[in-house]
Amino acid sequence: MRLLLILAATSLFAAGPVVTISKENPRYWALDGRTQPLIGGSVEDNLFQIPNLREHLDLLKASGGNYIRCTMSSRDKGDAWPFYPDPATGKYDLNRFNPEYWRRFGELMKLTAERGIVVQIEVWDRFDFAVAPWTLNPFNPVNNGQLTESNSGLKPVYEKHPGQRETPFFRSVPALDNSQPLLKYQQAFVNKLLEESLAYSHVLYCMDNETNESAEWGAYWSRFIQAAASRRGRQVHTTEMWDPWDLNDPMHLRTFDHPELYSFVDVSQNNHQKGQTHWDNLQSVRGRLAQRPRPMNVVKIYGADTGRYGTDRDGEERFWRGLIGGLATSRFHRPDSGLGLSPKAQAHLKSMRMLLSAVHLPAGEPRLDLLSDREPNEAYLNAAPGRHYVVYFTNGGQARLTLKDEKGSWTLRWLDIAGSRWTEPQPVTPGEILLTAPSPGHWTAVVTPATAAR
Repeated sequence: MRLLLILAATSLFAAGPVVTISKENPRYWALDGRTQPLIGGSVEDNLFQIPNLREHLDLLKASGGNYIRCTMSSRDKGDAWPFYPDPATGKYDLNRFNPEYWRRFGELMKLTAERGIVVQIEVWDRFDFAVAPWTLNPFNPVNNGQLTESNSGLKPVYEKHPGQRETPFFRSVPALDNSQPLLKYQQAFVNKLLEESLAYSHVLYCMDNETNESAEWGAYWSRFIQAAASRRGRQVHTTEMWDPWDLNDPMHLRTFDHPELYSFVDVSQNNHQKGQTHWDNLQSVRGRLAQRPRPMNVVKIYGADTGRYGTDRDGEERFWRGLIGGLATSRFHRPDSGLGLSPKAQAHLKSMRMLLSAVHLPAGEPRLDLLSDREPNEAYLNAAPGRHYVVYFTNGGQARLTLKDEKGSWTLRWLDIAGSRWTEPQPVTPGEILLTAPSPGHWTAVVTPATAAR
């Protein structure tokens, strides 16, 4: 009888696909046991708050995507907040939850599970807790009937960028301020989040959005979430996203060097870098993780002509460089700082899906040593000797590929990334192969054994 009860309880957590760290290659995720990179893009980060959620997820799936970001944020116009707005008092009741907020979140969980789309949740978004959004936030002591300035340490106004760390909201945990009145409601929020999300197996957890708070804050919530999952017989995967754009900043070591606390790393902030530096920094982290390989996630790729963090081309290059270079995930950031799920982003997702259908990218390694006669940021290689050689050209050009150790017949195909179409295959002979992109623009050369290209 006890075994039957355990099995029945386990079945409650079987909704949707299961995302786990791949046994085949722990630098990647496995979705229902199949090792693969996860790719995506979306119009918003707090996607559960948009009105046309179902249609947007259908478009993502049709474009080849299977990965989204979900900040638990409420700062945009029309968003619901997580706690109950009491009409009698005009304030939020932190002892009650807002049914509409959690209905929306539950719908996101259900719809993504049905479509096989992995959700990376960010539990806390610092931009909800400063400047204008803070004036509307239920945790603000002037907006609720439970917290006060004296028992929480929170002030009604924080006028500076959250990176200035004015608010004690992110210091409530026992290792820092140990603010129990505030922590009580923070825990209640996270427990409600887990009540909804732990019914599913396609969820990853990031503690914060580009934080520069103390290490103890993220560590507390990572352990809190892991313990809550364990009590339900679940294993979940957690990380933290640090603010510095330079991956060599010591702040990033809090995740890189602590696999016992964070089972994957998020290196999204590297997407402020460009060209060869962008690649080199990723490879540096990849090397640092070599002793205990873990997935390297990128949940937001900056770069759009409309934004401040690079151009459309920068965003497109970052997407391809990262995946060719061994990233486990890659998602276009929302407009106006990223390409979101625009027609241009859709084309890149479709082309990447075409590539992933043609080769098993996780079998390969970044191998610039096998490329010669290349300019910086001209071409990048993912190689699985005996299986595939994939060369991404950022904007046409040429490079020489070394296949001296290969035997037999091989085939070259070009993938026109912008057009999402293959060229006709052509035979190539192992040795030194001069690859010349058919024209300017984004191209990928795919060299595989002749039998694999049929």
